[in-house]
Amino acid sequence: MITRIVKMTFDPAQVPAFQDNFERHKNEIRSFEGCEKLLLLQDLNDQRVFFTYSWWQSEKHLNQYRQSELFTEVWAFTKSLFADKPQAWSVKVKDQL
Repeated sequence: MITRIVKMTFDPAQVPAFQDNFERHKNEIRSFEGCEKLLLLQDLNDQRVFFTYSWWQSEKHLNQYRQSELFTEVWAFTKSLFADKPQAWSVKVKDQL
């Protein structure tokens, strides 16, 4: 299992467009083969900053999603709204309390 974390900073005027697009596609993303869970988080102090956390069965599943038409469509729209370069990490749990 891996977790994909993506940090995105949007132009303030584009936040509603991002949220609408996420709402429109979240079920498709969550239903993509290998996706176990999907969260959208918003920074408490900077309303322009969002994080997606998605849990994937394997890196292969994540890469299949990243090469899909769905990702191409969603990401092309999303990146047009950015105010800053996004950051992304793929991580795995090393310990859990």
